[in-house]
Amino acid sequence: SSGINAEYGVTAPSKEVAKSLAQGLLGRKLAACVNVIPGVTSYYEWQGKMEEDTEVLMMIKSTKGKFGELNDFVKSNHPYDCVEVIQTEISEGNKPYLDWVRESCGEPSS
Repeated sequence: SSGINAEYGVTAPSKEVAKSLAQGLLGRKLAACVNVIPGVTSYYEWQGKMEEDTEVLMMIKSTKGKFGELNDFVKSNHPYDCVEVIQTEISEGNKPYLDWVRESCGEPSS
């Protein structure tokens, strides 16, 4: 599973938090690219109460094999008690781009 491309979704409270996380992920070769999408409105129930927050969404391009380290890094450096880190396997895509993602994460291209 290490060479299989994946995208991770992580929400953060601000662009500054997302930038710090992105720099740490890139510096550790846990991600090839991080897109930060501002202005996401999240509705959820937390501790029995309905919440509405403005957040940023991080779309992290990486590989399945990086999940453990990526998840640990995000949880250790994120201000939320319950951090969203979800993985989606990428089954198809532009081969040169997917190869670049794997190489950027220190894994061989196919």
